[in-house]
Amino acid sequence: MDTIKLIECPRDAWQGLPEFIPTEAKVAYLKALIAAGFQHIDAVSFVSPKHVKQMADSEEVMSRLLASLPDGSMLPEIIGIVVNEQGLKRALATPGVSTIGYPYSISAYFRRSNANMSRAESRQLVETLKRETKAANKALVVYVSMAFGNPYEEPWGPEILQDALEWLKDIQVSTVSLADTVGNATADLVHEVYSQVKDHVAGIELGVHLHSRNEDAEAKVLAAYAAGCRRFDSALTGLGGCPFAADELVGNIATESVLAALVSVGAQPGLDGAKLRGVIAMTNEIRAKYSGGAVAS
Repeated sequence: MDTIKLIECPRDAWQGLPEFIPTEAKVAYLKALIAAGFQHIDAVSFVSPKHVKQMADSEEVMSRLLASLPDGSMLPEIIGIVVNEQGLKRALATPGVSTIGYPYSISAYFRRSNANMSRAESRQLVETLKRETKAANKALVVYVSMAFGNPYEEPWGPEILQDALEWLKDIQVSTVSLADTVGNATADLVHEVYSQVKDHVAGIELGVHLHSRNEDAEAKVLAAYAAGCRRFDSALTGLGGCPFAADELVGNIATESVLAALVSVGAQPGLDGAKLRGVIAMTNEIRAKYSGGAVAS
C-alpha cells in the first residue's frame, strides 16, 4: 500500500481571515488536529504582523501548545513559514517548530509582492535557509509558488519550473511542494506538469500544495496521484488562500476532498474518523466566527 503524507495547513487557512483568532482558540484547534492523527501540520508563520496580523502570535501559540502536552508526549512535525532571515531567526528560536517552510516564487511579480525580493535575493535566502536549518538540525521544505502558471501574463512553462527544481536539488533541498498559488490549474495541467518535472528531481520528496474550488478538487488530487505524487497539502473545509496572490482568494484544496480521492484509489490516511468530524466542526465554527462575513471558496 502506498505511503501517503498529508500536511494539514491551518496556518494557510487562517491567514486570510480578517478577524483575529485568539491564541487559545488556535492552540485548541492544533491539539484537536493532533488528536485526530495528523502527523504533519503547517501551523505557524514568522512574518511581519503588519502584513499578516493573523499570525502575530506564533511564538505564543507554540509555547502554549507545548505546555499543554502530557508529560512524555511529542509534537508531530510542525512547519513554520518564513520569508526572510529575521523570520528564520524567530522560527529557529521557537521550540516545537521542526521544519522551516519558504515560498520560492518563479513569478517575478508575485516574488516582489510577497517578499519584495529579486530572483537572486530569493535564491540567496534559500541557500541561507538550507545552511542554517542543517546547522540547527531542522528540516526545510520549499514551496515553488506559481508552479502551474500565473495570472500576471508573465512567461511560464515546465522548463522554468524545471530550472528551479534542478537548482533546489543542486543545493540539496530534499523536500519541495509545487504550489498552485491562485488555483488556476486544471486536473490535466496538474498531471502534465508533475509528470514532466518529477524525473528532474529524483531523490527529492515532491508534493503538491493546491488551491481549488470544490468542484475540481478531487480531480486535481487524483491527477497528481496518478502522476506519482504521494505528498499533499490541504486544509479542512478548503479554508484559506494566499492574500498576496490575487484579488479573489481561492481556498486551499479541502482535506475532505483529498481524503475522498485517496480512499477511492485504496490509500488509507490513518486518521481517527470521529475526531476528524469534530475538527471539521471546529473549522466551521472558526469560519463563521472570524471570517467577518466573508465566505471562503
